[in-house]
Amino acid sequence: MTARRRNIQVVAALAAACALPLAVTNPGHQNFLILILMFAQVGVAWNILGGYAGQVSLGHAAFFGIGAYTSTVLLTHAGLTPWIGMLVGGLVASAFAVLIGWPCFRLKGHYFSMATIAVAEIMQVMFTNWEGVGGAVGLYVPLKDQGWEAMVFNTSKLPYYYIALGLLVATLAANWAIEKSFLGYYFRAIKDEPEAARSLGISLTRYKLVAIAISSFFTALGGSFYAQKELFIDPGSVLTTALSIKMALVTILGGVGSLFGPVVGSLLLTGIEEVTRQVFGGSGQGTDLILYALIIIGVAVFYPTGIMGWLKQRRFLVAEVKK
Repeated sequence: MTARRRNIQVVAALAAACALPLAVTNPGHQNFLILILMFAQVGVAWNILGGYAGQVSLGHAAFFGIGAYTSTVLLTHAGLTPWIGMLVGGLVASAFAVLIGWPCFRLKGHYFSMATIAVAEIMQVMFTNWEGVGGAVGLYVPLKDQGWEAMVFNTSKLPYYYIALGLLVATLAANWAIEKSFLGYYFRAIKDEPEAARSLGISLTRYKLVAIAISSFFTALGGSFYAQKELFIDPGSVLTTALSIKMALVTILGGVGSLFGPVVGSLLLTGIEEVTRQVFGGSGQGTDLILYALIIIGVAVFYPTGIMGWLKQRRFLVAEVKK
């Protein structure tokens, strides 16, 4: 595929995404689209660390929660606009990621993944018992101001859709820039051949820290957006292990290390959640998890490179047949 054709496809997809909510007027359906974009965005953020650098984190909810709590606390206690609070939350999450990444990156493989789960669980317990940020009761986003400056919209979900789309595009752009820069080559070298990378003078710890700092920054942006969209946060909604696992799942299903893999994975997994909710209602709780498990098994056995890897393989086979 030529670069010109690829650019045309990207522009066409972006134009279609911008026009889509204008044709979908049902608020419930619009909310479904927002959820797809939101989980795609945090999946793309997770992909920087777990996909490109190969460090499988199952504790990214810690950064998501930090973003949500930072922007909400700054809004409720200092009156700071959530747009600035969102950026502050990203920087706080990056600083925290570097702090916990330094000792955690001394671990390898599943030991690192277990350490990230422990960090997220500790964060959840800490915020549950921290009365200064609402404790187990949580925090409500104040409704006295509405509009774009306050990022609060009660009459329509369209603004939330376009904010989520903007965050996704920004995170994809960051991923693309990393993929094409020396960082992308370093991250892939660390993932595939760490000893060879070290022998060439690449500091594994330094660039793993760079990866987790960037990844956590964009994950925190997603957490801040979630807080503004839901107007309420508590440890059970923004710091759960289930949230961390879903961030990883959307990327693994769509294609680890691929640019648009998390977007495809989010579309499928969020669709499963919505369908099971509508079909089974409250009696079907856990059905989506069963389907998750079946999909993971299927992907691991038949298509370990994910949906995007399968599509790439199909295009290659078709091209070979045409020859």
